[in-house]
Amino acid sequence: MDANILVVDDEQRMRKLIKDFLKQKNFNILEAEDGEQALKLFNENKSRIQVILLDVMMPKLDGWSVLRQIRQSDKNVPVIMLTARAEEQDELFGFELGVDEYITKPFSPKILVARVEAILKRANPERKEIKDHGGIKIDDDARTVTVDGKNVDLSFREYELLKYLVDNENIALSRDKILNTVWNYDYYGDSRTIDSHIKKIRHKLGKKGKYIQTIRGIGYKFEVK
Repeated sequence: MDANILVVDDEQRMRKLIKDFLKQKNFNILEAEDGEQALKLFNENKSRIQVILLDVMMPKLDGWSVLRQIRQSDKNVPVIMLTARAEEQDELFGFELGVDEYITKPFSPKILVARVEAILKRANPERKEIKDHGGIKIDDDARTVTVDGKNVDLSFREYELLKYLVDNENIALSRDKILNTVWNYDYYGDSRTIDSHIKKIRHKLGKKGKYIQTIRGIGYKFEVK
């Protein structure tokens, strides 16, 4: 995992221990031995730093002061506080300032690495690859449809119907199967409602509407030719 971690601790031995374990996971490490150096490194590398490991008790500027200044310019960078004190009042104070997690010293370096990996996953969730179906792209996370890069405005049911057809590309789907799946058994009319929706979707897809084929006596199939 190639990510930039800022490690802030006044003890050289502690920084080396953390750095050695993080480097085993291919993290890039920036080090600071006091609060002032931490802020200087952060401001110089703001766009690159993805997690900050920040000791509380340090010379020149303590961890709380560093955190306050970081949060003035960046509300989102994850911060894990390293503290020898585990008092409830301190932790509540830290969360008010914008701490994401606490790790109490002494700690297991392996646990620290696992926490960093977990926080990076939460901060940078993997997005599914959006497949291109002959110029039609469906982004299920954003619930959007584009045709040759242009957004297509679909109703909720039109979107669900198109997605079902595309997810079952090259498979002939009966009207009953479509109705039961897309309408989820909550529709008591007849299958002509599907035909009406298909007509609207084809119109909105323009030339790409031909990919939705009518299978006489059965239903519909999505096929890119």
